[in-house]
This record gives sequence, C-alpha cells and structure tokens, in this order.
Amino acid sequence: MKFIHTADWHLGKLVHGVSMIENQKEVLDQFVKLVEEERPDAVVIAGDLYDRSVPPTEAVLLLDEILFKINIDLKTPIISIAGNHDSAERLSFGTSWYKHSKFYLSGKLSKDILPIHINGVNFYLVPYAEPGVVRQLLNDDSIHSHHDAMKALVGRMEDTMNPNEPNVLVGHAFVLGGKTSDSERILSVGGSGCVGSELFAPFSYTALGHLHSPDAISDKKVKYSGSLLKYSFSEAKQNKSVSIIEMNLDGSFQHRYQSLKPINDMREIEGHLEELLDPQFYEKQRIHDYLKITLLDEGALIDPINKLRQVYPNVLHLERKIEMTDLKKKQNFLTSGKEKKSELELFEQFYNEMTTSEFTADKKETIAEIVENVLKEAR
Repeated sequence: MKFIHTADWHLGKLVHGVSMIENQKEVLDQFVKLVEEERPDAVVIAGDLYDRSVPPTEAVLLLDEILFKINIDLKTPIISIAGNHDSAERLSFGTSWYKHSKFYLSGKLSKDILPIHINGVNFYLVPYAEPGVVRQLLNDDSIHSHHDAMKALVGRMEDTMNPNEPNVLVGHAFVLGGKTSDSERILSVGGSGCVGSELFAPFSYTALGHLHSPDAISDKKVKYSGSLLKYSFSEAKQNKSVSIIEMNLDGSFQHRYQSLKPINDMREIEGHLEELLDPQFYEKQRIHDYLKITLLDEGALIDPINKLRQVYPNVLHLERKIEMTDLKKKQNFLTSGKEKKSELELFEQFYNEMTTSEFTADKKETIAEIVENVLKEAR
C-alpha cells in the first residue's frame, strides 16, 4: 500500500511577525494536487497541524478546506494526530463521526491504542502527551520522562500487535540525536524530552513529527517528514518535502521525497550595502523571498533597513557581521570568566542579578550545604 507522510504544518504561524498563511495555502494546494496524482491509500499527518492551541480563524478555515478536499473530494483516508503545538481537546472535536468518512484523528491519548487497518497495514496513533499525563493514564509511577512514557505505550501495543503484518507508528516526539532548528518548541528541560529510536524497533515504519528537517535523524525505519515550510532562518538550507512510502506485505518499503514550492522562499544573503543595492546584483536575486541579510560594512550606516526594503520588501532580519563577531567575543570572555568561579560564587552572582535582597551569611551557608550535598551525590 502507499501512503504520504507529512507533519508540522503549523497553520497560523508568524515568522518575525509576518503571517505565513498565504505560503501555507499555496503549498497545501500543491499537496492536494500531489494526492490527486499519487492516489495514495492514506495521508498521514504526524502532528502540529496548527502553530498554537488557539489558532487564528484563517488557519482553521484553511485546514478545514484542505482536509475536505483530500478526504471527501478525493476520497482519501486521513490519519492524523495532535502535536505539542496543538490543543488536543480542540483537535478532538468531531472525531467520533470523522471516522465514518475514514478520517482518523487522534487528539487525546487513550489508554488502549487500537490500530487503524488500511489495506493490510496497521497504523498505531500516538498523539503528543506529557509524561505526567501518560503516568496518570496508565497508573504507572515509574514514568518520569518522554522515553519512559513512549516505552510504556509501545509495550502495551506490542501485547496485541500482529508481527506478521506491517505495523506503522504515527507519533510526535524528539528522537535522541535528532537535528533541531530554532522554530521547534523544546519539549522538556535537559534530556527528559528525548526518546530513544530503539523503542520503535517493533514497527515496520515510524512516521514522526516535531523535528523540522526530513533528514533530522539517520535511521532506516524511523523517519521525520519535516515541516511544511521553512519557519526560521536556521532552516534556510533545508529541502522541505513530504515523504511517499510504498509498503510491501512483509513490512519492507520504498521511500521517496516530493518537494513543494512556496511563493516566498526563506534565504540568507550577505554583502556590503552598496553591493546589495546594485541592480547588477539584485536583478539576479529572488527579491520577494523572506530574507535575513548580514551586512559586511564596518562604518556607520544611515537607515540601512529601509534602503534595503525598497529593493527587498520582505527583509525579516538584518544584522551586521562585525557586531555579531564582537558579541561572540564578549560572550566567550564572560563564559571563560564564569568558568573560573566556584558553584557558590556563580549562585551568588545569579542571586544578585535576579533580586535586590541581600545574600546574607545564613543564605550563603544554606546554599553551600546544598551544593556540597549535590556534589557528593554526583561523585
């Protein structure tokens, strides 16, 4: 069977205060045409349909339009889950009758994850949920991290899984070792937000959302589709696409990418102001793209942003290379200075920066005792 794997649409996204809705509509119209041409047995959307839990009206209308075209007009089953940007409760509205048109939307995690059977393949839907939610749902006090939560959920699925049929997990998670970008929301502090890729070993294919690059991890069976568009300049060099999977009865599959082209690309350019404003340079550029411009000039400049926007109307970020170099040197100097201080000195500095209260001898003694106990445990 054939299915298309996509994720991280982030409808309603603002980048540097600019709405991406027109570019999202253009790319999703191309996606509908792709579905019409490929005639897949299912479309899989692995979370973050919206960019925030209360999306703007135009984002809701766009999602409604696109899903109707795919599911009703093209009669294509849709398998979708909520991501960490979505509101599980709002996204769950109507799911009880959506499934009658083969639109399987899982917003809230359920205790028993039963597979969706489509053309001989079993799809297990795991919407995003915090470890605390999973701990309470499964009544398992040993769950403290996303890895613990996913391990427990996969274990329950294995109890009823048919290993002789292709099984696909659809999830929204940060796999350990994955490449991140600036537009992704951190799931948890430290490493507790990560899950190990080994947890997905029972599945023929794991269709993930959350990380925005289609090559975020290197794994034969665990794949990210990447985001619909570039949503930060850290993604400027990524090739955005959707994944087309053709799965065989033994669980093996062929994987190919299909690119989608927005109205405005997101790019970075650098140069001297005079050079960037020279017609011989900008006439060869796609001047309407969303741009981050780095100026190489060292002297004083008068109103460079407005001069640039007369040629490049969608400059979203402007910086000067010499200022960034100076900032990095300053940060390195401050970091090296801090490294020479003890834990107690660093805390005292932090305390004085955060509050106007005096760091008394009693407070110092208390913190010193806590630090010593922590260091003993670490040793």
